[in-house]
Amino acid sequence: MAEYQTHSYDVLVIGAGGAGLRAAIEAAASGVSVGVVCKSLLGKAHTVMAEGGVAAALANVDERDNWRVHFADTMRGGQYLNNWRMAELHAKEAPDRVRDLEAWGALFDRTQEGRILQRNFGGHRYPRLAHVGDRTGLEMIRTLQDHGIHQGMTVHMECTVLTLLLDGGRIAGAFGYDRERGHFILWKAKAVVMATGGIGRAFKVTSNSWEYTGDGQALAYRAGAELMDMEFVQFHPTGMVWPPSVAGLLVTEGVRGEGGILVNSEGRRFMFDDIPENYRSQTADNEEEGWRYTQGDKSARRPPELLTRDHVARCINREVKAGRGSPHGGVFLDIAWIKKRLPDAEAHIKKKLPSMYHQFKQLAGIDITKEAMEIGPTTHYMMGGVRVDGDTQMSTVPGLFAAGEVAAGLHGANRLGGNSLSDLLVFGKRAGEHAAIFAKGNAQAAVDDSQIDAAAKFALAPFERGPSGANPYAVQYELQEHMQNLVGIVRQESEMLQALEIISKLREKEAQTGTGGHRQYNNGWHTAMDLPNMLDISEAIARSAVLRKESRGAQFREDYPEKDAQWGKVNNVIRRGASGEMIVEQRPIPEMPAELKQIVEEMK
Repeated sequence: MAEYQTHSYDVLVIGAGGAGLRAAIEAAASGVSVGVVCKSLLGKAHTVMAEGGVAAALANVDERDNWRVHFADTMRGGQYLNNWRMAELHAKEAPDRVRDLEAWGALFDRTQEGRILQRNFGGHRYPRLAHVGDRTGLEMIRTLQDHGIHQGMTVHMECTVLTLLLDGGRIAGAFGYDRERGHFILWKAKAVVMATGGIGRAFKVTSNSWEYTGDGQALAYRAGAELMDMEFVQFHPTGMVWPPSVAGLLVTEGVRGEGGILVNSEGRRFMFDDIPENYRSQTADNEEEGWRYTQGDKSARRPPELLTRDHVARCINREVKAGRGSPHGGVFLDIAWIKKRLPDAEAHIKKKLPSMYHQFKQLAGIDITKEAMEIGPTTHYMMGGVRVDGDTQMSTVPGLFAAGEVAAGLHGANRLGGNSLSDLLVFGKRAGEHAAIFAKGNAQAAVDDSQIDAAAKFALAPFERGPSGANPYAVQYELQEHMQNLVGIVRQESEMLQALEIISKLREKEAQTGTGGHRQYNNGWHTAMDLPNMLDISEAIARSAVLRKESRGAQFREDYPEKDAQWGKVNNVIRRGASGEMIVEQRPIPEMPAELKQIVEEMK
């Protein structure tokens, strides 16, 4: 029998990023007891890397904006695979969620009239992103953390969850360990909110921080929840490519929103070469018009650099493959060029993009006010995740909720920039609210000691195998290398089938991983515990991508380069079979109500 500490809560939130903190705040405000478990330190959530802003139709800069336009933009960006109910709620509720932050002390940039300033971003028809320079995510976390602590919640920092506990198919809590001391911990809970973020660490080049190993998606899947849209992994067009130590580090879309342009080694703005038909009427076809748009000219159309992320990433990839890339395998992102247009360009750039200025100055020795940045696509965001009810955010497992990047539905085949932060707020609130309702209406489920013992036995196995076991870092590196090369930006069936064979072999190695030393902050052990999650999620991505025989949004199939109308009517859903096998099946997208259809048609 494993020794462990026990904590009991009405609602347990796993993850302390924007979605987790917003869920905890809402649950605590309803009067239930709330525990928060986070893998790193409180305040160090990956949400801080969301720099450009939070998308909400406040209409502070352009009075033409409203929830209908935001809804239509989100659906178009997601190639209409989105959960339309989530897209509707998101567009309607995002402004109030931003106002919540403002009321709780968030210091947004302001218009001359004192209203929250909004900037342009890819795929959004009007300037819609409320921002704090290029440090919006940091301000959001600071605000939510401060407000949340005063609402009342108990935070368990630097803890890893190993398994979700079930009682007759219903959630009963979670079991894991303290990363610093190695102690096992049981968290009893009437409801659990999963808010663990993404899967980027399954790939070699990523903007994601070390925590993003697909824990929430894998834990929910093994507990019986369904996953959806797992083929859709977003590669952000602009990540650093040099020096190698910072390859993949995010370069905010805000650079392009402020007028930054993409050029190849020949000095040509290649984005003008390829404007998709469904965006042609909204996209500038010359440099002059594109510049006027970034400066607030309401009669101008947006520059092609502000097309959707999936398209921009593929265009960059094309330039590099054609031999027109930068010296280190990317292209150039130039904001310094605006000195031709603005007399105080240097001060303007430093004011609008302070983090980017310091990031390139310190890490690459480049002054972005004087020279272009080298950038390339980086694994950034997972559109897929736990399938949830649009209104309540509950998964197919009673009592298990999910919000933010770990959940699927809102973004469809591709996420628009800035929609992630409003997603966290809108659906974090809804998940916390409905988890509290569930907790109030249900007694604590029974905790099964055999589930705890099995998890503890699995966790301690690497110590029994010792240093002579398989190296967990080597297994992780091999997985990342093959996912990057075989299931990356451009895909084809033969390569993805090869990836699935490799994943199967890596599972055998994972079962033999070993580590020396003790349980106190043992990084080799932590990596061994992450591997099953990374392997499950990698298999889900590859299987779902193989099944979708078309190119749509973030999925580009070299062997099926066109969209297929039939595939536009279904989502891929993944569930765990009775024998533990992974089952992928197509599910029809529910019919959209007539009033929402009309909005989509009007905004095309």
